[in-house]
Amino acid sequence: MSRIVASIEARMKSSRLPGKVLADVCGQPALTRLLRRLRRCRSLDAIVLATTDDAADDVLVDWATSQALSHYRGSEDDVLLRLVEAHRMMQSEVVVEITGDCILLDPEIIDLGVDTFLANDCDVVTNARVPSYAIGLDVQVYRLKNLEEVERTVDDPAAREHVSLYFYENTERYRVIHMLAPARWYAPGHRFQLDYEEDLLFINEIYRRLEREHGDEFGVEEIMGVLRKEPWLADINIHCLEKSPR
Repeated sequence: MSRIVASIEARMKSSRLPGKVLADVCGQPALTRLLRRLRRCRSLDAIVLATTDDAADDVLVDWATSQALSHYRGSEDDVLLRLVEAHRMMQSEVVVEITGDCILLDPEIIDLGVDTFLANDCDVVTNARVPSYAIGLDVQVYRLKNLEEVERTVDDPAAREHVSLYFYENTERYRVIHMLAPARWYAPGHRFQLDYEEDLLFINEIYRRLEREHGDEFGVEEIMGVLRKEPWLADINIHCLEKSPR
């Protein structure tokens, strides 16, 4: 069996919402919420925090230590190299790429991504390129050896910053499977990601409605149920825009 490791890319500096990855979500740091979700995945052998060697991220190392979570510190700007080095340290074979702002990730979606990857002759499984899931429910799965090849051979600054971008721009070389949301989860215009103050407000509103009954063990099914009852909640952050890697 392949060794499957999820990496959380996170740093404290953010142009839109500095310190967002440790922002308060109903009394817990945002990353703690995310980590609890990842630890419920049946498909993962390990998890690692991939952060930077900038002094501002010392607090993230302290957080990881408090959570008994492996961590790796590398380049702030060359995210591709940082991720490769983190996974080499973890002796990964299959990479599950997670960004630290996907606080509401559903373990079921991650497990589905890994299962799809293992069951097919492919290089990448992703739900992050063809809009169908809400923004912030992203999972990307691929082999470390393919990422190492990109790191060795590609100097494009956009590919060094956006780790998996090269796969998607070179589909003649890489076989990509796009996961699409089932009808009941279809919400490509909704934002479950943490990039803006409005996103933080939205995430806290979701937790206020679901944590008492579910703790951190609710997923997209419960979130979509809330939004069907209170559709106005989606208006809190629907106007916030994603930055394109190109």
